[in-house]
This record gives sequence, C-alpha cells and structure tokens, in this order.
Amino acid sequence: MRKPYIAGNWKMNLTPSEGAKLAKELVSELKGVDVKVMIAPSFVCLPAVIAAVKGSNIIVAAQNVSDKESGAYTGEVSCQMLKDIGVNDVIIGHSERRTYYGETDEWINKKVLFALSQGMNIDLCIGETLKQRQSGELEQVLSRQIKVGLEGVAASDMSRITFAYEPVWAIGTGMTATADDADNAHAYIRKLIGSLYGKDVAENAIIQYGGSVKPSNAKELLARENIDGALIGGASLTAEKFVPIVKCALE
Repeated sequence: MRKPYIAGNWKMNLTPSEGAKLAKELVSELKGVDVKVMIAPSFVCLPAVIAAVKGSNIIVAAQNVSDKESGAYTGEVSCQMLKDIGVNDVIIGHSERRTYYGETDEWINKKVLFALSQGMNIDLCIGETLKQRQSGELEQVLSRQIKVGLEGVAASDMSRITFAYEPVWAIGTGMTATADDADNAHAYIRKLIGSLYGKDVAENAIIQYGGSVKPSNAKELLARENIDGALIGGASLTAEKFVPIVKCALE
C-alpha cells in the first residue's frame, strides 16, 4: 500500500525567521502523524528550517537544483551544497520553472539524472496548460514530459522519484481539476510508468496532485484511487491550512 505523501512548496515566500516559526508549528501539530510530510522553503530559509524540524518526521527539500556539480554558474545551487546542509530531497520541473525560466524537458532530464547520481530524492513535476487540455493534448504532453524527463533513469532508481501532477491552469488560480479529472490523469501517468518500467514500479509509484489544493477540497481529491498525496503551494504557508490537508490523507 502506498503511503500518503503531502508536500508544501513555499515558493518565494517567508523569511528565515518566519519559515522557522512555521516549521516549529508543523513539528508540534504533526507529531506522530503517519503521513510522509515534506516542506520546501527558499534556499536562504533552508538552514533555519532544517534546525527547526530536527528530530521530527518532516522532510526539508529544495525547490530547485543545478544539473552541474560546480563551477562558474552564477546564481545556481548544487546537489553537494544541499547535501552538506542536510537536504536530500529536491523539486524538479515545477511549472513555474518551465514557464518563467525556460526549463525544457531535456534540461529537466539532465537535472533528474544528476540529482539521482548524487543520491538525491526527487519530486518531479509534470502537467499541461489550459490550452493543451482544451486542445485534447493532455496525454501527449504528459507522455513527453515523462518519457523525456526519465530518459536514462534505471528502474532501480524509480523508488526515489515522486511524481507531482500539476495542471498548470489550476496553480495559484483558485481553479481546481475535478477529483475525477485529477484521478484520470493520475491513472494515465501510472499506466505510462508501467509501460516504461513494469507493473510493480507503477503500482508503487507515488503520484501527488498539485493545483490549488486546500482544506475544502483535499479530502475528495485524496480519497481517489490514484492520488497518493499533494504538492501544495499557497495553503502550505500557514499551519492552519496545511495541517488539516495532511490529516485528510489519513481518512
């Protein structure tokens, strides 16, 4: 049985002191909860948040990482830098990185392969735009993102990759895919993983939903067969909203 995995992507929000305060609240309120929980602060918040969650069941991840080991890459952060401060998990391919910063499927694949080679765990984001969905391209888009994003990834490494399906049109807009739409997309992703890596890998794959998840819709989404958790944006910025979503995963 797949264990629920709830992740909070703080994006470019919260100062180090604010992040540490929120992290301490989460540690207190989620103590003993049998759900995998991850929070992804900005780079500058990582040390303070890591210190705040020390000894707890909460994972701290980075929101992005370079595909290079080191060198003259101004503004980049390497796997080695992250691991040195205790970060072993990273989000790769978020729609905002794809849309605003031009990250292609091929570039994302380089990041995936390098992060895996450095022993990192990955939350790989995939998803379509509204135009692509309305044009009937959902499966085509997901197929390309997965096949290119995973090119060269061995089946033995798949347990270190979590998938986050995020329909781009539902991120930060207040719009949410219906539970049926989301589950159908997740089912297609699982089927595609099975065609690439076999039934066992597909059945064990964790696929989160990301797209305006909030306490009011989390229960219905998380109850669906193929939805194993959530990658949450705005609702992860307060304990009042994030904690109830985590607890929905237990119901």
